[in-house]
Amino acid sequence: MMETSRKSGLLVAGLGGGSGKSVVAVGLAAALARRGHEVAVFKKGPDYIDAGWLALAAGRPCYNLDPYLMPAEVIRASFVAHLKGAELAVLEGNRGLFDGVDVEGSCSSAELARLLGVPVLLVVDCTKTTRTVAAQVLGCRHFEPDLDLRGVVLNRIGGSRHENIVRQAVERYTGLPVLGAIPRSRRDVFPQRHLGVTPAAEHAEAAEAVVALAERAEKYLDLAAIKAVMGAITTGPPAVPSISAGREEQSPAVAGITPLAGEDRGVSVSAGGDRAGRVRIGYLLDAAFQFYYPDNLEALAAAGAELVPLNALRDEGLPPLDGLYIGGGFPETSAPLLAANTPFRDAVRAAAAAGLPIYAECGGLIYLGEAIVLDGREYPLAGVFPVRFGLARKPQAHGYTELVVERENPFYPRGSVIKGHEFRYSTVEPGPVEPATLVFAMARGTGFSHGRDGLTTGNVLALYTHVHALGTPEWAPALVGRALVHRAARQG
Repeated sequence: MMETSRKSGLLVAGLGGGSGKSVVAVGLAAALARRGHEVAVFKKGPDYIDAGWLALAAGRPCYNLDPYLMPAEVIRASFVAHLKGAELAVLEGNRGLFDGVDVEGSCSSAELARLLGVPVLLVVDCTKTTRTVAAQVLGCRHFEPDLDLRGVVLNRIGGSRHENIVRQAVERYTGLPVLGAIPRSRRDVFPQRHLGVTPAAEHAEAAEAVVALAERAEKYLDLAAIKAVMGAITTGPPAVPSISAGREEQSPAVAGITPLAGEDRGVSVSAGGDRAGRVRIGYLLDAAFQFYYPDNLEALAAAGAELVPLNALRDEGLPPLDGLYIGGGFPETSAPLLAANTPFRDAVRAAAAAGLPIYAECGGLIYLGEAIVLDGREYPLAGVFPVRFGLARKPQAHGYTELVVERENPFYPRGSVIKGHEFRYSTVEPGPVEPATLVFAMARGTGFSHGRDGLTTGNVLALYTHVHALGTPEWAPALVGRALVHRAARQG
């Protein structure tokens, strides 16, 4: 039987990308945390960068909830499970409020809000508009009438006169309260670069930026009123989707997530118990490789892994490992340092040749290549695959993917279908890799080349697609299982 808890929350949404929802969501979470509230934070959709800023603001991991990648019951169970210890929840939407994967708006932020039963706080960019803002908000109220819109935040306000006109128009014509008005700022708290917002991990003044956003929220948002319009969150018994079983065994009522332990470099993550019986899986965690969903790391720990963070920029080699996970990131921004660390590159190449199970996504795929060429200069990489990469000015792939497993590989059975996402500016230079040898056929998305993705050799699989453990529950057990086999073979 479901019960209404004392927890409450809302989803911060915008009319489109760049509307200012991240400024509001991060600032709101940070301001509430500064006032002594324990705030659980979530990001709708496949995103690492906004999630990183939200985590920094709240002082706890940010979890992604994605209706395309995950079944509805898994999303609900994950949401409830990760509210543990929190009294408030701040969710950040993505794109426009009603934007989804089709004309019906499937997998939109609005759909997620309805699924979780949380109200919406709408952020509107008021640049060079006044009364028209009310028309936009009114359109949102009537477009999907069952959506629980609770209030509006006006962003990029030009002055007091501008604010007064817009505020009065919105409240008169829509009946919704204006719960904040943020003035235009010449200083962008979130510095931009070719892939958008700079990740918090790479921002030299990230902590100061979060403080500035919290102060802006306290000054320009009506925090008491926003707390008052947050909706009560309906929860049941602590339930977590199982991520240590295959899809056919997946159940939101089966416990399977261990909260991420230890965020600091050098702290291993495990599900507890006897470490002697756990496989050691390393993962690169540095300025070049930082895109890891907390759920993915927790899934590996739940499946039986002790996680060992590594630094490809500074470490001189690999410690004893049974497997290696290389996530995404920005190897191009750290290319000189990656290339200069020859001992580490050599160690990764030797480990791959010796049969170490390695799973690499996007930036990890690039690192396993032969080299990356930037501005005419070549930077050597690990050299596991004979592939050279470049960097374009425009995205080469962006969005959700669907992969059909057609060839043998270390981790996925043939015939299975994998959902994920890709976002890259990197290019693949012509070379010896034949498209027919790639593991996956792309039913949706771009992939590596010619409608295919997934390079493999020995126990190594590298692909452009990112997966989420709650949407691909077989992923973590497969990596841990392969690591167990490798350890047994090495010890035998």
